[in-house]
Amino acid sequence: MNIAGRIGQMSGAQKGIAGALVAVLVIGGAGATYALVSNGSSKSSAAAPTATATPSPTASPTPTATPAPAAPPPVNPLTGTGTVPTGPVIAVKIDDTAPGRPQVGIDKADIVYIEQAEGGLTRDVAVFASQKPIAGYIRSTRASDPELLTQYGPIVLVASGGGGDSLKILDASILHPYIQDRGDKGFYRVQRRQSTYINVVLPLSKVSVPGAGKAKSIGLVWSASGAGLAATPVATSLSTKVGGTPVGFTWNASLKKYMRVINGNIQRAADGAVIATPNVIVQFCAVSPHPGDIDVNGNPSQYTHSVGSGKVSIFRNGHRIDGTWSRPTINSGTTYRDAAGKPISVTPGGAWVVLATNGTPLTSR
Repeated sequence: MNIAGRIGQMSGAQKGIAGALVAVLVIGGAGATYALVSNGSSKSSAAAPTATATPSPTASPTPTATPAPAAPPPVNPLTGTGTVPTGPVIAVKIDDTAPGRPQVGIDKADIVYIEQAEGGLTRDVAVFASQKPIAGYIRSTRASDPELLTQYGPIVLVASGGGGDSLKILDASILHPYIQDRGDKGFYRVQRRQSTYINVVLPLSKVSVPGAGKAKSIGLVWSASGAGLAATPVATSLSTKVGGTPVGFTWNASLKKYMRVINGNIQRAADGAVIATPNVIVQFCAVSPHPGDIDVNGNPSQYTHSVGSGKVSIFRNGHRIDGTWSRPTINSGTTYRDAAGKPISVTPGGAWVVLATNGTPLTSR
């Protein structure tokens, strides 16, 4: 007899018990739990599973790029200040003797060199890029000028003429000659009591030479910072010689410049401006007689060798920094380093470079 028939012969109480057993046996094997109710039927007491929401990933914020600081605008590499000049660089040979003073426009030059001529006398090479004033009094070139100026590139060299082989050497260089004796335009003479022949001037704004070079670095490191100067000697005045000519400068704290002094007198340009500079560079060089250019008195011109290396003393901010200079090739700029081998920086605003012979005394205090 099957299970259903047996249950049919049972009493009511027996049927209830049997039903519960059957339910447990049949359904319990499936792993579910049931409860009996009064009418003998059964319902699940297990709660329906609750769905758990999967959290959405949180987007990471996109990092904001920090803009790089703007590069400072380029400045004139020959002064370390002001905008880069757009016109040609013009070097001018200017008289540096008593009959040639007061000089014209030299206070507006970016860089000025004092070099030997002959017979112990000096001449200046004034380099103009920022301003193009009337310049004078213009004199003749010397054989060593192309070597000195080639570091600037193919710039213009203005001169009244040139003795001996000076013009031949100039023509063979990368420089652009602009020579009065050859008929180049713009030169004129002025009446002056100091001299009847040292009187040639030229408005530099009128000079136009196709292909003339523009301002570029010649190795100077410009910095307004005076860091480290406190450890260097104070030098509010300096004195040396170029050839047989005394050269001196005195520091003016108000101007923050060294003023040129000759025989105790502060020098002024023809316009009354004090001739002064933030930096004086005394560069000691080999100097030798140049037999290819001898003056009417039998004095050979002196050739200053500006390619090579040697000692240097740089005066800035009322202090003196001793070191060495180096210029390995004629096309190279000139670099200056201190005793530790670090570059010597100069104050923005231009410089005067005194090209003294090796071994010349230099005093400062």
